[in-house]
This record gives sequence, structure tokens and C-alpha cells, in this order.
Amino acid sequence: MAEAAATELPEVTISESAGVRYLHLGTPWVQGAMRIDEPLAIELEYVRRMMVWMLARDAAAFAGAHAVQLGLGAGAITRFCSKRLKMRTTAVELNRRVIDACRHWFRLPAPSPGFEVLEMDAQRFVDDARRRGTVDALCVDLYDHEAASPVLDSAAFYRSCYDLLADGGTMTVNLFGHNASFETSTRRIAAAFGNEAVLTLQPTKEGNTIVLAMKHVTLPGRDELARRAENIETRWQLPARKWLRMMRPVALTAAPTQPPSA
Repeated sequence: MAEAAATELPEVTISESAGVRYLHLGTPWVQGAMRIDEPLAIELEYVRRMMVWMLARDAAAFAGAHAVQLGLGAGAITRFCSKRLKMRTTAVELNRRVIDACRHWFRLPAPSPGFEVLEMDAQRFVDDARRRGTVDALCVDLYDHEAASPVLDSAAFYRSCYDLLADGGTMTVNLFGHNASFETSTRRIAAAFGNEAVLTLQPTKEGNTIVLAMKHVTLPGRDELARRAENIETRWQLPARKWLRMMRPVALTAAPTQPPSA
């Protein structure tokens, strides 16, 4: 059964244009990208915005914290967290072909005590009780080859993501696709984290909306956020000051205002 399921996963194709290498899953949809001469830079705008969680954590607490990516893509967040932020990094990817392509074409780091790539289903990963409370920064970008809507988007999935995070942890989610209901997705995230703990960024021109959800995090005041944003731009060349202008409280017609009890 496992082998049969593996054969149903889409093939990986690679393209290159203007110095950028792209990963596709057998369709023109871009699943990830890497600038060939700058492999540790984050090339795609929506992927940069998925790093908005950095504003919710003091930069001194990056190194050694645990970052997890659900959905490897072209490995941009994985490379950045491991090599630039010096975080313990775990990537979870179901498609073995994507993992192999990242190792061959996208400079995926070699396995080490602080770096691992797990070939497994993301739902099974977040449901593992042994992992609860162990993740500091969770990035969720789970789409199939059609990129129509998130592969995992249930209330139970987001509740498991909440449980996976340590106190002070954060989750960013990429919401995209012509079949996606942003209202429904953000409502489910807010049901797990509480309305006050969820923020959204303005959509990219391609239609990606990034949601930031925080577990027992109180964001600092405007001056401290501005200082953090300037530090992120100077040290890691990410447009964090623009993120501050884009961040909005989640706007739902009706949803829980408090996170569920632990």
C-alpha cells in the first residue's frame, strides 16, 4: 500500500529563468524557488512573508530554538532557519521526489543532529503526542500539484498545530488557491489559537495570504516592534518594516475569542 501511494504522488520538474531555479509538481504552478547565486536568500515574496513570526520573538532567542516546516517546497525556509538563523530545523515532506530534488538541485543541508527531513504525512507529525510543546516556529505550506487549496486545513489539524507549539511559539500559514475559503481557514485557526492571537498580512499580488498565529505570545509595543523589524532588515535582509504595515487583526463575523484550554 505504501508503495502504491508513493506512485500516486506527482512528479517533480525543474525550470530556470533569470538566475532563479523553480520547483514544480508536474504543472506550471511554482512550488518553490531558489536564486542560484544566493541559495540562502528567500526568493519568493510570500515565503518571505511567512517569516513574519520573527517579529514575535526576540532575535537573541532564534539560535537553538526549534523550527519546523510542514511542506518542504524548494527548501527556502528550511535553509534559512538552519543556516542563517542557526535554529534546530525539521522539515516534513510526504513526497520523496521533492526531498530528492531539494538535495540535488536546491542545496538542502546534509542531515545532522540539528537538521532533519522527515518523509511522512504532516497530519501524522502534528498528531504525535511525543512532539507536543516542542516547536518554537511552525511554518505550514501544504499544497498539492494543483495548488487549489490547502491539503490540510481542518479545525483538528490547527488544534494539533497549537498543541505542537511550545509556549511562546508561533505558526505561519500560507493560504492560497481559487478553491480556498480564507474566512473558513482563518476561523479554524482562530478557534485553535483565539482571535486575539491571530493576525493576517495583506495578500501578495499572486494571491497568497499569510496568517500568523501565536501561542501565549504578547507582542511588544510599537517601538520595540520597529526595533525588531529594523534589525531583521539589517541582519537578514527581509522586508520586516513592510510586514508591520501589512499586519491586521483577524476579522471574523463570529468565532471563539479565547483559545481552548490546554
